[in-house]
Amino acid sequence: MPFSLSQVPRAQRLLLSAGHAPARPRSVPASGRAGLAAAGTSSIPARAASASASASASQARRTSPRTAPRRRCYSTHAPASARLNLPIDYATTPLLAHTAQAALAQAALAPGSSTTKRMNLFQAINDAMATALAEDEAVLLFGEDVAFGGVFRCSMHLQDTFGAARVFNTPLSEQGIVGFAIGCAAEGMRPIAEIQFADYVYPAFDQLVNEAAKFRFRDGAHGRHAGGLTVRMPCGAVGHGALYHSQSPESLFAHIPGLRVVLPRSPLQAKGLLLAAIRCNDPVVFLEPKILYRAAVEQVPVDAYTLPLSQAEVLKEGRDVTVVSYGQPLYACLNALRRAEADVGNGLSVELIDLRTIYPLDKATLRQSVRKTGRCIVVHESMVNMGVGAEVAAAIQEDPATFVRLEAPVARVAGWSTHTPLAFEKFNVPDVARIYDAILKTVKF
Repeated sequence: MPFSLSQVPRAQRLLLSAGHAPARPRSVPASGRAGLAAAGTSSIPARAASASASASASQARRTSPRTAPRRRCYSTHAPASARLNLPIDYATTPLLAHTAQAALAQAALAPGSSTTKRMNLFQAINDAMATALAEDEAVLLFGEDVAFGGVFRCSMHLQDTFGAARVFNTPLSEQGIVGFAIGCAAEGMRPIAEIQFADYVYPAFDQLVNEAAKFRFRDGAHGRHAGGLTVRMPCGAVGHGALYHSQSPESLFAHIPGLRVVLPRSPLQAKGLLLAAIRCNDPVVFLEPKILYRAAVEQVPVDAYTLPLSQAEVLKEGRDVTVVSYGQPLYACLNALRRAEADVGNGLSVELIDLRTIYPLDKATLRQSVRKTGRCIVVHESMVNMGVGAEVAAAIQEDPATFVRLEAPVARVAGWSTHTPLAFEKFNVPDVARIYDAILKTVKF
């Protein structure tokens, strides 16, 4: 029976048309072997010609001038501002201290710091916990897989250095981890409890809200409290976390009196804030943007130091708009405001503030800035509904001296009011384009 191309499956026909021979079946009926052999023989010139053409094209590419690869992170049907959504360049951003001089110039650092070391975020957290364990025998570290270093390697080598009695694994029970930590804190220890992902902290919500936060209110008259408790957890989207590995639950904890809620943006900040949290006499929920664990790298002082809790940081002075954020979105905010300043012209100047501590909120710094600029935009990755942005807006508008100076409504750029979908995760978090559009809209109001 003569061989026909229609006998070849569609996928193999596509390969054949591209110059590749179709895969031969494992066994061929005797009546068809001659036809297949003939077809294979007759296709040799065609394949040779195709291979020759492919080689010529490859040679042409090698001899032509090399051009930068095309990088497009937006749809051709998207608005023009979507072209701003390029990857964050952490190697050059001024939000990270790329030199020892820049790191040591931090005003909040204690005088005398003179040596720095290049660290990423998880290394800075590891360094902070090692410092705390070395300084105080009351410090403990425990959680799921903590003994071998943890999922993100934040506790790497700490058990080897400080022993299994102080750095150890726990069962897979978030409620048990936090409950045990509260008991340790109540007895004078300073436990660091790790929740492997913030998405799984909810079984421990009862322990944090009804026990840790209320301990001092209930037994403070007898000198009992759960101060010294630090609960660490990685949070935020990474691009493929979807429903159960991308959540940012900081606003839930910020609703609870008696807890402090902290979220750093950089390695230098993470070390200083974590040491401050461990030494603090209030229970602290310490959230770590996991997308920055390896991406954010900077010079970090080797000596022990703390950064003040509940004190915002003005990263860039400005006159016309105040942009407030925390954690990873700060990098997108900086890119957006730089582009807005360049495009609008007329001396547009945008101020950028890092909250650092979500609760208690540094209202004084926010109000002072907005009284100057008259406009405010709040950016955060967590859902927009009932979020940190709403609380910041209320804090600004409830103060009469700040309210009368507003030139535009307080705007919010945040995660949409939906659970994070896997296929559309990158569209759910604030990006440069959305922040840029918010700045222009606020300025033109």
